[in-house]
Amino acid sequence: MGDRSFSDISYNQFLQEEKLMGSRCKECGALFVPPRSICIQCYSADMEWVEMTGKGSLAAFTCISIGPPSMIAEGYNRKNPYCSGVVALDEGAKVDARIEGVDTLKPETIKVGMPMAVKFLHRDGAEGSKTYLAFEPA
Repeated sequence: MGDRSFSDISYNQFLQEEKLMGSRCKECGALFVPPRSICIQCYSADMEWVEMTGKGSLAAFTCISIGPPSMIAEGYNRKNPYCSGVVALDEGAKVDARIEGVDTLKPETIKVGMPMAVKFLHRDGAEGSKTYLAFEPA
């Protein structure tokens, strides 16, 4: 882990390995997911990789009926919306991700504060295999 740079490429490699990784500032302890190479709290560049447990709670969400082409290609539309949200990880960082396993046609059943667990979505596309970060109710 220590030899990987703090970049989107490294973060995506960890996702493919089904590891949710963040970076922690060795100076002030601030935690970032996805990782940052420089702390935005104290501006230190002394960062370390930290693996998250993948557990947290739903902090915010939205159900999307008209999405980008990649989501339309997966079958999402006005009759089949998808959910995107912010998960507050148990470690303290917040991360944006898809929210799976919820009823997007009845968004009133999706509750802020509900426990969430990480889910790795493996998809094959024109650019090869890619892994996306998602969460589902725990």
